[in-house]
Amino acid sequence: MNVSDFDFELPERLIAQTPLADRTSSRLLVLHKETGETEHRTFTDLKQFLKPGDTLVLNDTRVLPARLYGVKADTGAKVELLLLKRLEGDVWETLVRPGKKIRSGAILHFGADDATGEPHLTAEVEAEGDMGARQIRFRYKGIFNELLDKLGTMPLPPYIKERLEDRERYQTVYSKHEGSAAAPTAGLHFTESYLKELQDAGIRLCWITLHVGLGTFRPVSAESVDEHEMHSEWYSVSEESAELLNRTKAEGGRIVAVGTTSARTLETIGQRSGDGPVSAGSGWTDIFIYPGYSYRVVDALLTNFHLPKSTLVMLVSALAGRENVLKAYREAVEGEYRFFSFGDAMFIV
Repeated sequence: MNVSDFDFELPERLIAQTPLADRTSSRLLVLHKETGETEHRTFTDLKQFLKPGDTLVLNDTRVLPARLYGVKADTGAKVELLLLKRLEGDVWETLVRPGKKIRSGAILHFGADDATGEPHLTAEVEAEGDMGARQIRFRYKGIFNELLDKLGTMPLPPYIKERLEDRERYQTVYSKHEGSAAAPTAGLHFTESYLKELQDAGIRLCWITLHVGLGTFRPVSAESVDEHEMHSEWYSVSEESAELLNRTKAEGGRIVAVGTTSARTLETIGQRSGDGPVSAGSGWTDIFIYPGYSYRVVDALLTNFHLPKSTLVMLVSALAGRENVLKAYREAVEGEYRFFSFGDAMFIV
């Protein structure tokens, strides 16, 4: 299976540059995975496709203001740093620009004290990886997250050119555990009041965590799907959440993953639990889901529209079938749906 099998034409004008004023006002394309039939709805119609006893699984990760702008200590040249993953203590996996000029041993400065001129954050490059990846060790005085909140900006994807005025619009309303380099964007459509409306209708909410990392920013460079290597991301599923997932299945309800990050987490614990009930746990996952994969836990998926030839298009194709998904995407393009992070939603049921 080739990566090119998941390509489609996408006019640039359909890439949503700003979020809608009302989170729930986006459109919803419903794809029935068994028949390939589609329906064109609004997001609040989601309730009509859920039933009491179903469980929505939401990723409560919170995006760090992880993009830092600074200078090289020796030359004063401008640099850009994107935090991807904390490795240990003050050591992080990052992306840097310009990568060719930031080598091992380089010292980077971010921010400066008004009185002394001393940098708020100092970073040393300890190791180099591919495509601009660097292992960085930070030195600072005070509390790292407070400095990051002061100095950092939201790491919006490169296809979004507009400035984001409100940081919270790139966070879900239920975001809790800081650690992501990108938002779990399917969850951006929910408001607290709409989640309560679903709960009042008998829909249960289940919280899991997956910190979105390096793989989100890297295109598939291989020609064959099975040659692509996914990067690992940290996840956590509590005992309470595992119990709710098992109870839902036992009672005949459906597990509805909100976003591909939730789907990947659920299928990770499904694989690690074998044929038995799912178990709580945390760790690193590099699960790669593409057609031929049989879902163990996820019954339905709420997601946004994804990049051509991306691993996320492959993931949804594994659930609904490649031809069904590409047909639905063609309809979305013809209907001028908004694509990607701030775009409209698709519900695969």
